[in-house]
Amino acid sequence: MSFKSSIAKMAGKSSYWFLHTFRSGGSSLPGKITTKIDPTILKDLGKDYDVIVITGTNGKTLTTALTVKVLRQKFNHVLTNPTGSNMEQGIVTTFLTDHKSKKGKNIAILEVDEANVIKVTQYIKPLAFVFTNIFRDQMDRYGEIYTTYRKILDGVKLAPEATIIANGDMPIFNSVDLPNPVVYYGFNNQPDGEMKADPNTDGVVCPRCEHIIHYKFISYSNQGKYYCPNCGWERPELTYQLTQITKLTPNLSKFFIDASNFTLHIGGLYNVYNALAAYSVGKFMGVPTSSIQKALNDPDERVFGRQEQINVDGKEITIVLVKNPVGLNQVIDMVGTESEPFSFVGLLNANYADGIDTSWIWDGNFEKLTQMPIQQYMTGGERYKDITFRLKVAGVEDNQLWTYDNLKDAVSNIKNLPTKRVYVFATYTAMLQLRKQLATEGYIKEGI
Repeated sequence: MSFKSSIAKMAGKSSYWFLHTFRSGGSSLPGKITTKIDPTILKDLGKDYDVIVITGTNGKTLTTALTVKVLRQKFNHVLTNPTGSNMEQGIVTTFLTDHKSKKGKNIAILEVDEANVIKVTQYIKPLAFVFTNIFRDQMDRYGEIYTTYRKILDGVKLAPEATIIANGDMPIFNSVDLPNPVVYYGFNNQPDGEMKADPNTDGVVCPRCEHIIHYKFISYSNQGKYYCPNCGWERPELTYQLTQITKLTPNLSKFFIDASNFTLHIGGLYNVYNALAAYSVGKFMGVPTSSIQKALNDPDERVFGRQEQINVDGKEITIVLVKNPVGLNQVIDMVGTESEPFSFVGLLNANYADGIDTSWIWDGNFEKLTQMPIQQYMTGGERYKDITFRLKVAGVEDNQLWTYDNLKDAVSNIKNLPTKRVYVFATYTAMLQLRKQLATEGYIKEGI
């Protein structure tokens, strides 16, 4: 270790100690300080770890959390960045605060922002990459989906020996030939038919001949058993397959993977994909199926800000992160399986981490909410006017809607909502602000 690296690590660890002892914490600043002193610090910090990078548009945080639970069934020491701080500085902080095990392998499961994959792989050569999906998201940062994928591949090309564990139902992940070994996971739970994706769906053009892709079945958006009727390009063979879904509620999913049954105490079809990804990593790392079943069936571990359930004066609050149209529509479908009356809260910010362009909410099918047993709507956040107007256009009446121009008032009035169950749809920074306010008021222990 160089003298510069030693000073950088000391400064980073000291700042982390100060922030978590005298302030409300912080996962980015220690990493910023460390990389300012030594920009190559990850090379030193990441040595002696088997690193798996999890990246993509939606599902990174939950896939990471589930993968960690799975691998801890076999490995004694698994490092991760649990709060979703997935840019270079957050990843540096994650390594800074770890204590390596002296027995057995040190595993690092890292959620990595798509544009930051190359910032990791220029210093660390991962054992594997996990690709969840790519959807139109934060257009100001990424542009279209092919631009996002190129950002990921820029990082992957620095690690040609790493195995790619990819969502085989997503056509874009089969569009570029790579030297890496690749295994695919996906859905095989529907009979073959003949269909096309909705015309407003991204990524449905064949990468070889530019013909419109057809499907034998679609799970959601542009994911499914695809093929090109013009040139014969098709979905690759799946190594790991979901074969049946037996139950979906807002809080529970039951399904079969490779003929084994699984229970996940989290709702939503999109989260079944996340569980399938975690299963695939587990099998890749030699975790027995029975151990993966045990890990995924664990109802106790709370996932930071992703369908996290918090009790607020008897109200069952479920916080759901939303950030793009595909994810939003899947979450709307998820709460549509709710059988009890509930209240809806929409918290919209437009900071850099959220995406400064809020036009994506107009591609969300909020009209479906008006067909659900929602007794009260509430809006807040820095762009509360935007989400309020969108709900009104969807058909929500003024007398059904409470509107607050600051988050503190919105949080204070959650306890006055008429239903026991409350679903909060929040963008990333709004979710952080909500959790911090709930911590300030004593409803959760940890703030941000």
